Amino acid sequence: MKIRAATRADAASVAALVTLAYRVEAFFVDGDRTDPAEVTRRLERGDFLMLEDDGVLIGCVYVEVRGERGYFGMLSINPRRQRQGLGAVLVDAAEKWCSQNGCRVVEIEVVNLRTELPPFYQKLGYVEQENRPFPDPGRCKLPCHFIVMSKELGA
Repeated sequence: MKIRAATRADAASVAALVTLAYRVEAFFVDGDRTDPAEVTRRLERGDFLMLEDDGVLIGCVYVEVRGERGYFGMLSINPRRQRQGLGAVLVDAAEKWCSQNGCRVVEIEVVNLRTELPPFYQKLGYVEQENRPFPDPGRCKLPCHFIVMSKELGA
């Protein structure tokens, strides 16, 4: 397996993987998680780290520097490859990327309705910090908000 930064040419495959992985959220939100245009826009201010197995995209994560804080999101693993520890591999890669880019803390937002996510990130050293509103409540079928979790790098 190999991790590399996505290029604009990868936007469609990254968007397709993220959409596939986030279908699990269809119970509370309408529409696809992203599209190639959004992936391309995000590449202007951050990176998508792509996890490939024999040249096939099986996972990705978006990373961005926000001052001294790093941010990662859209952690996505092909559903057929989930529960193999690949999410933790990509979180580690995101943390290293943030550290190499001068960040002292890394942050993620998880939606409160995905109750399996906070325990996953807690096992990786993340601590709940605050709640933030969901950015597009018009798409929501159920009331929801983000739980902000963070971790000090090098701790």
